[in-house]
Amino acid sequence: MEYLDFEMPIKELQDQLEKCQIIGEESDVDVTATCKKIEKKLAEARKDIYKNLTPWQRVQLSRHPNRPYTMDYIHAIFGETFMELHGDRNVKDDKAMVGGLGKIGNQSFMVIGQQKGYNTKTRQYRNFGMANPEGYRKALRLMKMAEKFRIPVVTLLDTPGAYPGLEAEERGQGEAIARNIFEMTRLKTPIIAIVIGEGASGGALGIGVGDRVYMMENTWYTVISPESCSSILWRSWEFKEQAADALKLTGADMKKLNLIDSIIKEPIGGAHTDREGAFKAVETQILEAFDELKDLSDADLVTKRMNKYSEMGVYKE
Repeated sequence: MEYLDFEMPIKELQDQLEKCQIIGEESDVDVTATCKKIEKKLAEARKDIYKNLTPWQRVQLSRHPNRPYTMDYIHAIFGETFMELHGDRNVKDDKAMVGGLGKIGNQSFMVIGQQKGYNTKTRQYRNFGMANPEGYRKALRLMKMAEKFRIPVVTLLDTPGAYPGLEAEERGQGEAIARNIFEMTRLKTPIIAIVIGEGASGGALGIGVGDRVYMMENTWYTVISPESCSSILWRSWEFKEQAADALKLTGADMKKLNLIDSIIKEPIGGAHTDREGAFKAVETQILEAFDELKDLSDADLVTKRMNKYSEMGVYKE
């Protein structure tokens, strides 16, 4: 188990508890009372720390190396029914963007999301979750396929941003993202978007337009990462905590600004501490959202979606 800097008090108590249990096993000394005291302190420490997380600490949790990624959610929720579909039919198959068909019960879904790697080799293979234009065009191709067969679309957002390389710009990165946003606003099938990790800028928004948009509790969604914001405003990464506060990037901030529909609660300590609990929470939210949207006509679906986004950012007296 890896711990972040603000989780060190938990690590210390966890180590004490393990030592206490080892002493109890290896000797005749009764340490039950001591272990119970440490367990109580540990529970209180976890509660206090995770109850009062700062925006920057939530950013750190969203990047936790043990946090589940898109394919983890797909395999847990859709299981063996998931069939991955590849390629944009133009350039190549972008490994940073995954998508395909899967079922929850008897209901089919088209699920699309950015995928990060688990180690150096897979991170390079997945391009650190940063999609190229062909990734966004693949996503759009799958959405159009879903529209044709009236299959609801689920998108899972987890990216540090769209790939900013020269070759990506040459192939029309900006156009690909803008085209996706334009097409998603008028797609004649339900779209459910969920931020499961990092939701950075246009890279996330390229698959983030939906009838229902949710954020997991320890995720963020904004136009720029706190580090990049800090380096622009203060010419240094040292002010990333202040940048995270100013960006209003947490689920609570986004809900207050009516930019998302709801926050999906995570297990105490983050999604990585209880993966099954996190997977179940996301699955439940997908099914609830689909129940709300499944009876709407195509015209109502598109009209409500367009109205939802046209009302964002409007100041009313």
